[in-house]
Amino acid sequence: MEMATGDASHREGVKAPEVVVRPATEADFPAMKRILSETFASTWQPEITAEAARRYLETDVGGRFVEEQGLDFLVATVDGDVAGLVSWQDDFIDALHVGTRHQRLGIGRALMIETEKAIRDAGHGQVRLETDSFNQQSQGFYKALGYKETGRYPDLEWESDLTTVAFEKKF
Repeated sequence: MEMATGDASHREGVKAPEVVVRPATEADFPAMKRILSETFASTWQPEITAEAARRYLETDVGGRFVEEQGLDFLVATVDGDVAGLVSWQDDFIDALHVGTRHQRLGIGRALMIETEKAIRDAGHGQVRLETDSFNQQSQGFYKALGYKETGRYPDLEWESDLTTVAFEKKF
């Protein structure tokens, strides 16, 4: 796996961290679960119903996701600490998360570069992903990386009347 350096040039006086993107190991699982917990609390929980949040937390969706598929993820580290993660199957990125203290430092970009390369190297001519319509930050991020919106439809995962926004990038 290549090393990618994050781009924090948009933040005055902040030196871009050295970001290493590599395959996840079982030793990374606690940090990966923490990141999923943080991003759930900061991004989704304020937007979904209390019942949907309770169900997510009680069934430990994020923890089970890491336990079942975590060895297929890539992680990004900064100074040896896991700062972000990405998961995909075939040409579809199903999870991209950056811990709250590492956001806006180029971690997500570094993860996307390596994931797009892996998807392209696997013979796919495109990358697909989804986000929610309330998540303007992620939509701007994906558009800046060259993704085009391809559709909107009800988000059934959260049972909270949200709208999914589909994106695609062709190679």
